[in-house]
Parts: sequence; structure tokens; C-alpha cells
Amino acid sequence: MTQLPSTAALLLESLREAGVKYLFANFGSDHPAIIEALAADRERGIDVPAVVICPHEYTALSAAHGYAAATGEPQAVFIHTDVGTANLGGAVHNAARSRVPVFIFAGLTPFTLEGELPGSRNTHVNHLQDAPDQHALVRQYVKWNYDIRTGRNVPQLVHRALQIASSAPAGPVYLTGAREVLAEEVPRPDLTPQQWSPVAPIPAQGDLVDELIRDLQSSRRPVIVTTYLGRAQASVAKLVEVAERLGVPVVEFNAEVLSFPFDHPLHLGDDPHPAIADADVIVAIDTDAPWLAGSGKPRPGTKIFVINEDPLQQSIPLWYVPADRFIRADSGLVLDQVLAALRSGGEDDPSLSASGSARTRGRVEAAAARGREMRQRWDEAVQGDLVAGRLTPASVSHVLAGLIDDDAIVVNEAISEAPTVWKHLPRRKAGTVFGNRGTSLGWSGGGALGVKLANRDRTVVSIVGDGTFFFTVPSSTYWVADRYRIPVLTVVLDNGGWNATKRNLTRQHAGQSADQSDRYWVNLQQSADFPAIAAAAGNAWGETVTEFDALERALRTGLRKVAEGTPAVVSVRLEPISRQQEDAL
Repeated sequence: MTQLPSTAALLLESLREAGVKYLFANFGSDHPAIIEALAADRERGIDVPAVVICPHEYTALSAAHGYAAATGEPQAVFIHTDVGTANLGGAVHNAARSRVPVFIFAGLTPFTLEGELPGSRNTHVNHLQDAPDQHALVRQYVKWNYDIRTGRNVPQLVHRALQIASSAPAGPVYLTGAREVLAEEVPRPDLTPQQWSPVAPIPAQGDLVDELIRDLQSSRRPVIVTTYLGRAQASVAKLVEVAERLGVPVVEFNAEVLSFPFDHPLHLGDDPHPAIADADVIVAIDTDAPWLAGSGKPRPGTKIFVINEDPLQQSIPLWYVPADRFIRADSGLVLDQVLAALRSGGEDDPSLSASGSARTRGRVEAAAARGREMRQRWDEAVQGDLVAGRLTPASVSHVLAGLIDDDAIVVNEAISEAPTVWKHLPRRKAGTVFGNRGTSLGWSGGGALGVKLANRDRTVVSIVGDGTFFFTVPSSTYWVADRYRIPVLTVVLDNGGWNATKRNLTRQHAGQSADQSDRYWVNLQQSADFPAIAAAAGNAWGETVTEFDALERALRTGLRKVAEGTPAVVSVRLEPISRQQEDAL
């Protein structure tokens, strides 16, 4: 008689059928049936999904996040009961805010005490991990959560979970199962994976597209603001064509990915406030904050379109952007609709052809002039640092920009200096910049590994601050990088503390007690040897740079090391943001 598969075996089989390639795992006492099923798979020559052991759960979910951001494909994260779930920490927030699909599985403590079923409790920790509501740890960030009650429908649950995770707006899902259920032997249900596809992307209503085109054509000062349109990399070229045909400049505000080529004449940088103050039509497409009301607002009478998979940002309790049209649609499809309408109007129609419209040409020329002035200011600022031999975020980014090609991928988690890095380490191709839309610092540790795993043949450079480096769980990050040969160059901008915290203090209490006395409690003293941490954890190569003349050589060496397969860390000591002494203990 043929032995029936276990629930755990069906769980893995279903992930494999759905196309999941990697299982980022930190196994525990709740996973014996899963480990046994994996071992049986390997004996049969089945090596997918490949297991990536992660010493810390934050690394695991961040790596799955990075892989999904680079490919759009959800991967699996397996963690241990309530404590492993808790160790995911802010990584769940990051995945939710970045709208990446991830399948998270955690065990539950056994629900039998006296050996009634296989997997029954057999250690004291099984009692201590019996949380009243384990799902509550992640519920407000996941799109769907459920518990496996029986293995008889586990394939349906897995495919439903991935279907929900991948449907717009994408996000993480959370499934649990106790040891007894995972060990249950059950018949394999008849299931067709192709019938569990994500919800099809939604286009905009035709009349709204027509209205959008008319308003942009008749506008004197239109502007497009985006943050993450480039999550769908094919949409970047579409946005370029729309902007060129209609003569509309583009601002990338708090850019998470590359949505518009940096050196394009219609690129107006990263600050939307000057443009929106003067605009008569604003298109906020794929951005959750097209401007900050405390810094600037559109003038009265400006026509505003908000286009997004979730134009009302329903997962954010306090949020509003007064607008004339809220359009729930896939941005790539909307751009397709606009382009189709423009093309159907005929290339010789002056109202539709960018080259035939004096108004359009005027807007292009004006935007190009503003862009040249903007870039000249940026260049002048960094040239001052270069001539003086100062180590600054701008000079470090500038030197690095001269050492990598256009195909290299930059992971930017420099936080307060992220805009500086973005300006002076310009990217031009879709899929060459990745950031974290969430706000839990440290994502780039595992995130860069996931991006590299998805792009084995490309150079990946991660740029972080010293405060963020601590949050990356470097002992876990570099162990994984070394064990699985996932080499990334990490550049640490070490300004001796958390500058974002200091900046917020000075914005609110400038010139007051803390500001005057240099008491911010953000000072990390530039005392940690970051390259040595990486070397101890994962045999990484590293160097700490304290003089500008040593910078280029160190970066070149780091790039050569990662090309050879060795993770590398270059820590650059900048001017410290604070010299406060710690409180005496």
C-alpha cells in the first residue's frame, strides 16, 4: 500500500508547484515533519525549493523581500512559533509598506499533551510558546492569515495564500500549523495550480483616461510625481514615452526604485514642492506621499489626479491628499491606455504629437533648463568636497559612481542621506535601484542578499549609515552571504550616529536646549569596526577609510572582491554629527 504524504510534504509540494524557488528558513521544534519532508525530497532528487538557512528571522524575511522586489516573485519564509514570528520584527512592516508578496509560515505549539497524536508536546518550551494569539504579532501588516486545521486542504491554502499575496496591492501572508497537523498523513487533493492565479491588473475607466490626456495636453505647467512606479520595470519606458509625447516633467519623490532615468531632460529631481507650487495639473502616480503639506501645497484650482492600486492608502489610518480624481488602477496599464490613445490620434496630429505642439516643446525646453540648473547646483556642491578632499555622502557617492557601470544595482538605505546618494550615484536603467518603502531600518542587510540572489551576474552595492548597519543584524547577514556565496559590497557612511533623529529634533526644537548643548543621545562614537564584524561573521573583506585619498582604492578593492565572490565592507568615517558624551553610569 502506497504511503500517503504528510501535510508538511504537501505544503512543500504546493510551494514548488506555485513556482517558489527559495525557502528562507530558521527552523525550530515545530518543524520536524517539514525537515523530514525536505530530506525525503532530496533523496528523490528534488532540490526545490532550495533552503537558505538564516541565523536571524529579520534576515530571512528581508532577503525574501529583496528577491520579490527584484523579480515580482514571492518566496517562502519559515520561522519558529511565536518567538520566531516576533523576531521578524519590523521586516513584516517593511514587506507590507513595500507591497512585496511573501509567504510566511510559522509553526504553532502542539495542541496535545499526552502523546495522543504524532507531534504531541515533549518539552517544556512547548508550554511556554503557547501564545493566546500568535497571529496578532503580524496581523495588522499581513494581507491574510490562517491556521492549517487539516492537511486535507493544505494545497488549497498555500495557493490561496500566494494568490492573495501576489494580487494588487501585493503583500505578505501568514500561515501557521501545529506539529500534529503537519505530521498528519492525508490524500493528495486534485488541484490545478493554474486556476489560482492572482487577480488581473485593473485598467482605468476610458473616460478618465481621456480626461487625463486632455488636461495634460491643455496644461501650461503639468507635473508627474512618482515614488515606486518602477516596481514594474517595464513601466519605466512607458512613463518616458508618455512624458516625452506630452511634454510633462517628472519628479521622483523619496524614490524607492528607479521610475525615470536620472539624466533625462524631463527629470526634475526629487523635490516636488517647487513644481507643485507652480503646477496647474498634477498626476500623482504610484506614490503614497506626493508632497508634504507642511512643506508646500498645490495652489488653489490645480487639477490633481491620484493613480494607484490603492489610491486611498487604506492601510494607513491617517492619510489624505485632496484631489479631483482618484483612480484605482495598475499604473502600467494606465500608461498603456494613454499611449494607445495618443498613437490612435495619428502621429501628425499637432494636439497629440509632442514634436508638433509648440506648447509641448515649450514645456520640454523649460523643464530641461530647470533640470540643468538643478544638476549644476548638485555638481558644484560635490566639487567643493572633492577639491577640499572631504569625505561626505556626496563625495563618496560621486567616487563610487565613477567605478560602477549602468547595469550595477544600488541598494540605497542611507536614510537621512538617501537623497544625497540618489543625486550623486545616478542610475539610468530600470531595476538598478532598490530601497525600502517601510521604515524599519536594517532591511538592506538581507534585502541586498535577496536582490543579488535574483541577479547573480550583476554587481550589487548596498549603501547604509552606521546606525542602519547595526539594525541589519550583520552577524546573520554576512554568515548567509558567505555560506551561500552571495557577495555584496556594503558601503557604510559612518557619521557616528542616527542623523534622522537629530534632524527631527532640530526641525522641532532648533536652537533650544538639546540643540545648543549637543545632547541628542544619537552618538555612536564611531567606535565600532564594521568591516571586522563582517569578517568575523562571514569571512568578508573590509577596510575603514579615514582619508579621502584612500577612498577610491578601497572601493575598487571592494568591487574586485565581490566580483571574486567575497562579501566586502568599506566603512567611511565622515564628520561626526555629535560629540556628546554618554551619561555616567
